[in-house]
Amino acid sequence: MRPITAFLTLVAVMALAAASFIGPASAAEKRLALVIGNSAYQASPLATAANDAGLVAQTLQAAGFDVIGARDLDEDALRKSLRDFIDKASAAGPDAVTFVYLAGLGLQLEGENYFAPIDLRVSSAADVSLRALRISDYTKSLAALPLKARFFVLDGARRSPFIVADKPLAGGLALTEAEPGSLIAFNAAPGTIGPVEKGPYGAYAQALVEMIREGGLQPGPLFDRVRLRVDAATKGAEVPWDADRTATSFLFFDRAPDAPALGRERVAALRERPLRDLGAQDAYAVCLERDDLDQYQEFVSDYPNDVLARRVRALIAARREAIVWRRTWLVGTPDAYWSYLSRYPRGPHAWDARRRLSSLAAAMEPPPRYVALVYDVPPPPPEEVVYVDRPVIYLDDPVFALPPPPPPALVFLPPPPAYLVALAPPPPVYGVYALPTPPIVAMPTYVSAPVYVAPPPNNVIFQNIHNTTVIEQINRQNTIGQAAPSGAAVGAGAVAGAALGAAAARVALPAALQQRAALAAPPSPAAGTTRQGAIQAVPPGAMPQPGLPTAPGQPPGGRALPGANGQTLPAASSRMAVPPGNTMPSPAMGRAVRPAEARPPSPAPMSRQQAARLPRQDMLERRAPVGPPPGQRAALAAQQRAFAQAQHQQQLQQAMQRRQQAVAARQFQAPQRPPAMPRPQMMPRPQMMARPQAAPPPHAPPRAASPPQQGGGGHHCPPGHPCR
Repeated sequence: MRPITAFLTLVAVMALAAASFIGPASAAEKRLALVIGNSAYQASPLATAANDAGLVAQTLQAAGFDVIGARDLDEDALRKSLRDFIDKASAAGPDAVTFVYLAGLGLQLEGENYFAPIDLRVSSAADVSLRALRISDYTKSLAALPLKARFFVLDGARRSPFIVADKPLAGGLALTEAEPGSLIAFNAAPGTIGPVEKGPYGAYAQALVEMIREGGLQPGPLFDRVRLRVDAATKGAEVPWDADRTATSFLFFDRAPDAPALGRERVAALRERPLRDLGAQDAYAVCLERDDLDQYQEFVSDYPNDVLARRVRALIAARREAIVWRRTWLVGTPDAYWSYLSRYPRGPHAWDARRRLSSLAAAMEPPPRYVALVYDVPPPPPEEVVYVDRPVIYLDDPVFALPPPPPPALVFLPPPPAYLVALAPPPPVYGVYALPTPPIVAMPTYVSAPVYVAPPPNNVIFQNIHNTTVIEQINRQNTIGQAAPSGAAVGAGAVAGAALGAAAARVALPAALQQRAALAAPPSPAAGTTRQGAIQAVPPGAMPQPGLPTAPGQPPGGRALPGANGQTLPAASSRMAVPPGNTMPSPAMGRAVRPAEARPPSPAPMSRQQAARLPRQDMLERRAPVGPPPGQRAALAAQQRAFAQAQHQQQLQQAMQRRQQAVAARQFQAPQRPPAMPRPQMMPRPQMMARPQAAPPPHAPPRAASPPQQGGGGHHCPPGHPCR
């Protein structure tokens, strides 16, 4: 039995065995997830967003979620994908759990959070609300459905490339509240932004994946540990935030009784003690876990001279300003906006307040008497104003010079697992909208999905989370299927393995994008395949397979055309080459000619400049909805550019093929009679001259009559006489 066939049989048997073990009666909880990673922003590409989405999607697949996902979506595709997901969640029933993860650029405007499509352009603040997706629209739509739990993670608090002249937008994300039965989470605290990611994956996505895979953690403690991990990994430059209002118990993975202890009991005991009894380092970890303004203020009161006090004051300043702005925005009166400006005249939301005053037709300056808004927090002390006297708060700003926090004690958080530290980046992705597929790592045997989870359809990862043999085979096949260059010769077994890896490990596209992706399918990475978008390699002299385009540089007959793959185009006066020993009919002479004999000159082909202009215009007219960005040389952006260049090169070669095929067709068509040469004009025949008449003889005197001749009836003229 071939290895691929044996592997397919093994996967099918294990899937059937797992399904029979779970049983339809106990499979009551449906899990649905939507994962989007936008990296190819036209304004400024992101290095890790698409990879992060692929990593999170893979982990959710292992946890039993029916995952759909995509990368690099424009405004229309993004709206349709979210709308289709809400429709899918509505039909799932009251026991369903939904998880939405959006990685990319997040924005805030006048108290609302937005997620930016890759084609967003901002020339004024109104463009954000018109073109970006307002997050509250979708969190409220999910909250209105009778679901068991809802998770909404926005990994988008990054430095914004959008600049509004003289009226800056507030940085980061706005403080919000979770809807009932929901949990909402940001990768950075409200009003702050995370650092520029340098590795193949972002710190927040890695921490989220790590804590989900730990198993046995309820949503609240899970995201508390995510915050600790990200703070330690970024040396305090990024502190995540979440708001949890889930009402029911929920576990991504169960943890066996014999599993290593998580140490939650010791942490709970430490949290019950006053901060002054813990020491500065442990007190800082407890404050981060609780992530509460009162706890941060207690730390500053108990450890005012510690090196960590300045960092905690920056967190207090950001949280206090976010609370004040949210209260101001909820009230929404001119008095409220004047009250905010009185506290933060140059704060992150100062221009939001002025924009709101302008829309309310109110004066920018408050009148002598107005009713100041009463806030739940006191005004900021002078030492805090320095952190919020700007549009965005960046905790790693060199101006602040905040000392990095120490790593948390082992009782709070063990070191990161080795599989995440050494996790390889995903291979390049050639499919339109397809999420990257990072290497799959087997789960520990003491961690498993709850038995009451309904097995998602077509999910081999969920059925084989502990099977290292199957996972290694899937990883190998995904590498072959995704990383092989276009046109490479791949064996039939490798092609079949790549197809299996795609079916097993790749995330399905949203329904709204499947047709669009099929129409804009790029070349298949493995030549010889027969799926849509494949390119067939035709050996010389062979006939191509009907219905599939040939490899770049090959005409339908399998013969390489001039100008393809960097070959030199023929000159205008070049002659048609004939193999030695062959003869071809001469259109001019109607007989066989040898290669050395002259041929009629071929039509002059296009120059390289002319050939390059035609396919570029063709690409602009027929290009896929999503194009790669120029600029940043980050890993994923480089992958996107490589894919775009390959697609452009293919279109260039196809246009060249069409041109050269037309030339070849004209050269190889049946001999035609050359145009008749005009006959040389003959000299007109001279007209016949009339024979001159003999001049009459001069008048002579009459002669005497001759005597009659003898022997006849005539007369005899002497020689030379005219009568003769």
